Amino acid sequence: MNDPILHENYTLAGVGVGLRLAAIIIDGLIFLPVSYLVAAIFGTAASDGFVLQGFGFYLTLLLSFAYYIYFEGVIGSTIGKMIIGLKVVKTDGSPCDLKAATIRTIARMIDGLPFAYILGAIMVWTSVNKQRIGDRLADTVVVRK
Repeated sequence: MNDPILHENYTLAGVGVGLRLAAIIIDGLIFLPVSYLVAAIFGTAASDGFVLQGFGFYLTLLLSFAYYIYFEGVIGSTIGKMIIGLKVVKTDGSPCDLKAATIRTIARMIDGLPFAYILGAIMVWTSVNKQRIGDRLADTVVVRK
């Protein structure tokens, strides 16, 4: 295992699964109306719910990727992370950039395996710096603000 990440005179302590999960749930609740709107526009929404398929599914996936890349790469936090008080930074303490945010976002597909981010959670639990695969590939860590 790696040693904790040091930045000047303090440690960039990564946060665990619980706080990350809370942020993901908030982001999901924020994104749910967007998904419903896309489904409604493409005719896959009904009074009892909606199904994303075909073009609507791919559009929602693209919008979701754009959400994470923009908020983490430009602002440093998604809305969920902001509410919980978390921020994505590079392991040297510098702000997350668009390249790192893109790598993190693409790696979510791997971290989400086999379901419900189990692989990502295992990676966080077994990492001294509490990094999922996306964090390791992008050289980032999620910290408290």
